[in-house]
Amino acid sequence: MAQFLGMIPTPPPFKDKSLVFELKSRLDWGEPALTIIDARDRTEFNFRHILGAIPMPLQELVNRAKSSLENSRDIYIYGETDEETAIAASLLRNAGFQNVSELRGGVAAWRALDYPVSSSQAV
Repeated sequence: MAQFLGMIPTPPPFKDKSLVFELKSRLDWGEPALTIIDARDRTEFNFRHILGAIPMPLQELVNRAKSSLENSRDIYIYGETDEETAIAASLLRNAGFQNVSELRGGVAAWRALDYPVSSSQAV
């Protein structure tokens, strides 16, 4: 029995910058205590976004986050580019959010690994 104690699986640790497979691993682990934010404009979000992400465009980001999320919530955020993602993460951190992770590569990286996406557009 003692030989198996070191083999207990654990979810990946939370980091300031995450790769898409790290977020996917955490989702697969079954941890509901996180939020995925899409900081791109509404048109891009409607075209395609990471399944489960909520839209909070940059101009609305801080106000919407403050009104709907706890400061200690684990947040994964992505934008159109890694630079936009970094700006969005900085806005949240400056607003007092403690656990903000920049999702490197955003939707493009997510899709490259064939992870689930969603569209809000009518087909």
